[in-house]
Amino acid sequence: MMNIIVKLEETALFILGIYLFRFLSFEWWWFFVLILAPDLSMLGYILGNKSGAFFYNVFHHKGFAVLCYILGSYFISEDLQLAGIILFSHSAMDRIFGYGLKYEKGFRYTHLGEIGK
Repeated sequence: MMNIIVKLEETALFILGIYLFRFLSFEWWWFFVLILAPDLSMLGYILGNKSGAFFYNVFHHKGFAVLCYILGSYFISEDLQLAGIILFSHSAMDRIFGYGLKYEKGFRYTHLGEIGK
């Protein structure tokens, strides 16, 4: 039951990201092009599990995403707001599919449990 509740919550947060995006002046196709961009942070795993987990977690942390959005609002920077929305929406989408923040033990080990089990 808890798994369903978490997925519903993350779905609502993903919808919030879409809602916030509509207030920006970017065309909608930007959202769909950029939604997977935070996964480029997985390239950190080239340097090992510790670096990989660090870079992955920074770009998949909702607090960092919200900070980007708030700074973008404060400094009137739609680019920074867009970055925040994409990071936030992507993180919610990942959580919907069961991908969580990574432990240094390896890519498969997340705060939501082991991937593939």
